[in-house]
Amino acid sequence: MDAVEDIKARLSIEDVISEYVQLKRTGRNWKGLSPFTSEKTPSFVVSPEKQIWHDFSSGKGGNMFSFVMEMEGLDFKSALELLARKAGVDLEQYRRNTHGGGPDKERLYGLLELGTKFYQMQFSQNQLALEYIFKKRQFTKATALAWQLGYAPNTGTALVDFLKSRGYSESEMRQAGVTAQRRSGLGDMFRGRLMVPLADAQGRVIGFTARILVDDPSAPKYINTPQTVLYDKSRHVFGLHLAKEAIRKSKFAVVVEGNLDVIASHQASIHQTVAVAGTSLTEYHLKILGRFTHDIRLCFDADRAGIAATERSIPLASKVGVSLSIIDIPSGKDPDELVRQNPTLWQETINNNQYALDWLMSRYEKLLDITTAVGKREFTDILLPLVRRLSDSVEQDHYLNSISQMTGVSRRALDAKLSHEPAEKMRPRRTPVAAPSLPDKQLVEYTKAQDHILALTLMYPKLRTYLPLLTEGMLARAESKELLSFLHTHPDFDGSKESVNKLAEIAKLLQESDAQNNSVQTLGDYVKMLVLQYEQLYQDLEETELVYEANRLTIRIVETYVRTQKQTFASKLANANEEQTTSLLEQVKQLDNLLHQVSGGA
Repeated sequence: MDAVEDIKARLSIEDVISEYVQLKRTGRNWKGLSPFTSEKTPSFVVSPEKQIWHDFSSGKGGNMFSFVMEMEGLDFKSALELLARKAGVDLEQYRRNTHGGGPDKERLYGLLELGTKFYQMQFSQNQLALEYIFKKRQFTKATALAWQLGYAPNTGTALVDFLKSRGYSESEMRQAGVTAQRRSGLGDMFRGRLMVPLADAQGRVIGFTARILVDDPSAPKYINTPQTVLYDKSRHVFGLHLAKEAIRKSKFAVVVEGNLDVIASHQASIHQTVAVAGTSLTEYHLKILGRFTHDIRLCFDADRAGIAATERSIPLASKVGVSLSIIDIPSGKDPDELVRQNPTLWQETINNNQYALDWLMSRYEKLLDITTAVGKREFTDILLPLVRRLSDSVEQDHYLNSISQMTGVSRRALDAKLSHEPAEKMRPRRTPVAAPSLPDKQLVEYTKAQDHILALTLMYPKLRTYLPLLTEGMLARAESKELLSFLHTHPDFDGSKESVNKLAEIAKLLQESDAQNNSVQTLGDYVKMLVLQYEQLYQDLEETELVYEANRLTIRIVETYVRTQKQTFASKLANANEEQTTSLLEQVKQLDNLLHQVSGGA
């Protein structure tokens, strides 16, 4: 038995989910209100028999691990660790078997938690730290307690001595990143500084950031925990454990530069505020925040470092699939100052955000003289590489037109410059087979329609006459593409057997068709989710009703696909050469034939 199966054997999916959603028994299943939408009628279903959940409101579903990933904004590894602790499963025994052992993470978490309490006790007794927090920063006692603010004594080995007295070794202290090797021996990493614990998404302390409290030009203002097995600044989002619910509810996140800016925003009841280390916003940061919202608003200083960070972030946001915008604050101010001056003004500033590339174009329009040849060249040198790296062709076309209008440079000249960029600057762009680009709400409905047609054709083989009209390029989920491919290649597969036997056979066949990777469990869970959908929506319907539903869903999927594909082709057609125009028109003709074919079957 592996770790995943061990956890599943010890935890029931309904118990895990009931910590987040109020569930009521309805026959073999449990039901509750969707935690992802504001619905008033329960459509969130949990099946203990299948160990699966599905939200009919949002179209999401999966096993207990995917649910925790959704609710906590975690990757699979972190969700595994969270559920392992809940189940009392020691993951180290599995890691030792496969990797030969390593640091005991639970010991390190315990060490850092103890260190946090030690720093808090020292804070309550240090007048300098108290005055800085309560008088200069104007934080309340409740805020200081919520963020576990502390103080590191300037004695040299205070923390080391304390942790040794509690049974921790010097090796463990090094692994946790709280010590430094000095001439006199092993000493405290942090001395005479305000201590701000760095917590993961579940609130466990993984490191510290330490601010100096006295004026010392030779000393850095902030010192962070070095990279450890628990802390990686490229993956850590400060304040997420206290911000994630507000982000999910407000549907946007504010990213600021300073950790104390985050704390000030939370004190002003703007809880969807987080920070990253300086202005180093990474793809991983965006992916983490993207699990809670697609609307991410940056509030970095409008200096060279802030502008550079914005430039780096735009293609990353496009790649991850989030919308990146900029919050402009008054010159010389930071969020903490704005909050102390007027919390309402900070909220208004957040709401007055501007899409990142538009903001960047406006900024460089002011910095450069784009009425001159040199200014036009510099302006396009900066912006065209960013436009090239946008993943959406319609968005690319929009910004090429905008740059053309702003500079007075023709589209033909911009296209030529775009296509003649030096090879070393060009990045290979994948053209994945993917579902059409749609607004969030439309994409949810489009994905639900795909799941429903697959549920019908999986469980009711007579309806598979509709499958030849569907292609993998029309589908949004990787799992739905795999299942469609499976049904295309196994048209006689009997989906009407008893659930247990049927699911076992599907899992086996899917494993054979997907042996090159490790997504078998995901596909198996997806199939279980489709069976649950079929049982909830269709199993009591007459055959004529099922045929009508399959026909309706097929038409909807094909029409949406054709419409969005034509929109993409239209944007390309405006600047296509003769050969490209012929090719695009031929593709449009094929789309029209597909639409006629599906409509003719209506």
